[in-house]
Amino acid sequence: MATVEQEVPELVRGDYMSRDEFLRRWEAMPHVKRAELIRGVVYMPSPLSLEHGDVDSHVEGWLAVYAAFTSGCRASNNATWLMGQDDASQPDTSLRILPEYGGQSRTEGRYAAGAPEFLAEVCLSSTAYDLHQKLEVYQEAGVQEYLAVLMREREVRWHRLANGRFEVVPAPADGVYRSVAFPGLWLDAAALLRGDLARVLAVLNEGINSP
Repeated sequence: MATVEQEVPELVRGDYMSRDEFLRRWEAMPHVKRAELIRGVVYMPSPLSLEHGDVDSHVEGWLAVYAAFTSGCRASNNATWLMGQDDASQPDTSLRILPEYGGQSRTEGRYAAGAPEFLAEVCLSSTAYDLHQKLEVYQEAGVQEYLAVLMREREVRWHRLANGRFEVVPAPADGVYRSVAFPGLWLDAAALLRGDLARVLAVLNEGINSP
């Protein structure tokens, strides 16, 4: 008996749907590189600016170098994370402790699930929901530290989970943030904001080689 294949509807920004339906539609749209489901609502970010891409590259490089010299962890770029029941977020960069080393995340099929210990977002056109809807999802999922790089404000916000809620870490006197979840993961915030990757990596190297 002949059958008629049902066409998979496209994702539309602002639609409300289940996570399973979101993934079904997105997997049928290979040309779409960025899409997220936050609280059951579809978000499809605007094309990234060169400025965003430059800073994103520096954050990715910082985390990739740390992972290269630190056993038991792995950095990922633009990976989809299955966190809450109605969420499939796509953070700019994540750093996780591997399950076999006691990490809190896992994999479900092709996707990461649970929560990485560290997430980073470069916030420009997406600032509003990076600091509200997505922050709440990350907080509830148990992300230990969340770095938000605010491009317009020229500000770095390092959030740390304490008693189930994110608290913004006060700017250190020497300008260098130091991770609690990942010993030796140090960040010179001013160097990152001015695009000085050499300085960012030099400070990271100090952290990696510190006691």
